[in-house]
Amino acid sequence: KILRCKQWYQRRVRGINFVRNDCKMFRFCRSKCHKAFKMKRNPRKVKWTKAFRKSHGKELAIDSTFDLEKKRNVPIKYNRELWQNTIHAMKRIQEIRSKRQAQFIKQRIKAGKKLELKDDEKEVEKHIHLIEPKVTAEEVYNAALNKTKQKLAEKQRLVEEVGMDTD
Repeated sequence: KILRCKQWYQRRVRGINFVRNDCKMFRFCRSKCHKAFKMKRNPRKVKWTKAFRKSHGKELAIDSTFDLEKKRNVPIKYNRELWQNTIHAMKRIQEIRSKRQAQFIKQRIKAGKKLELKDDEKEVEKHIHLIEPKVTAEEVYNAALNKTKQKLAEKQRLVEEVGMDTD
């Protein structure tokens, strides 16, 4: 249970290290994380922590690239070629991980857009009486034509009335 915020990986150089009596080590990037730990907050319930984001499916939690980061406590004899291959593999793994994370984010956004669209459709169905019907160009033309016809008819009536008054 380490309270890690989203910026932990960028801020891990600074911060506070807390070692418990059972030799368990806790690293905090800033005082916010340290204070939350002292208040015994559950990291899976605090929204800004990595634990919350992973447990609620907001971040990529299960991936084969994470297995390659584990510590190996087996001493290995120095070999220049091995180190070069390892560094090359680390760069490649980072590329793969960033692509997978981007893909994961796109899928989350796509799912969110579908839910948003469904909610919008429900709201439109509920309040359909507030929406004005779509007017086509033909209907606009017919309405304008009817108005001009009415004006002409009114003018003719006025002319006939004026002509009758003079008789």
